[in-house]
Amino acid sequence: MAPEEPAARPTGALHGRMLQVSRLATIGEMAAGVAHELNQPLTAIANYAQACDRLLARPAANLDDIHTALREIAAQAVRAGDILRRLRSLARSQPMRRERADINAVIEEIRDLLTADAHCHQASLKLDLASVLPPVLIDAAQLQHVIVNLVRNGLEAQSQTASEARELFLGTGLSADGQIEIAIRDNGPGLSPQALERLFDPFFSTKPDGTGLGLAISNTVVRAHEGSLSHRPNQPRGACFYIRLPPETGAG
Repeated sequence: MAPEEPAARPTGALHGRMLQVSRLATIGEMAAGVAHELNQPLTAIANYAQACDRLLARPAANLDDIHTALREIAAQAVRAGDILRRLRSLARSQPMRRERADINAVIEEIRDLLTADAHCHQASLKLDLASVLPPVLIDAAQLQHVIVNLVRNGLEAQSQTASEARELFLGTGLSADGQIEIAIRDNGPGLSPQALERLFDPFFSTKPDGTGLGLAISNTVVRAHEGSLSHRPNQPRGACFYIRLPPETGAG
């Protein structure tokens, strides 16, 4: 009797594995920016600790100055911990868990990471978040991964652009049909017709060392949120990727 063929991996499980590979690849690519972002609070902690040591060495130490320095040490330690927490959230593999959220707050949670990554690419990141938006029903960690991936793509697309002109815009707003829109615009060279044809194909990449999973996984994640991920040319040059999500309508 012929041995049974192994059962095919369920689509959901395969998607979960691919999402995790994409997450870890993205975080690995962000390593320089993350190191830069962590270095700032760690340097501040060292400086304030040295200041405390000098103050305590004085015959009549000013306790108020010491207390101030210790509070700064505690604040910077919390900041470093927050950065690591956001990284763990991006890297964590878990089933989708959608919850009511403010999309602007979700973006603000990763602002430091995005800003540091832009700095490492010699670019400026500008946020333009609409003041009043309806809540959305999302898995915040998964949407943050999508946003990080799109921002990184925009930054890398600007590698052939003069460094003093590299700008990336991340904005939110309402579309004409009332959906929440997240737009990431760069001023790089834009996409070729050949790339546009295969934009969301798995394992297709214009990067020499790219996994080809980023946009494919991002598209799948957004569609699982009943939304859409699309591209339009940026004017006067570059690309714009935008996510549209339906507003949460189950609030009581």
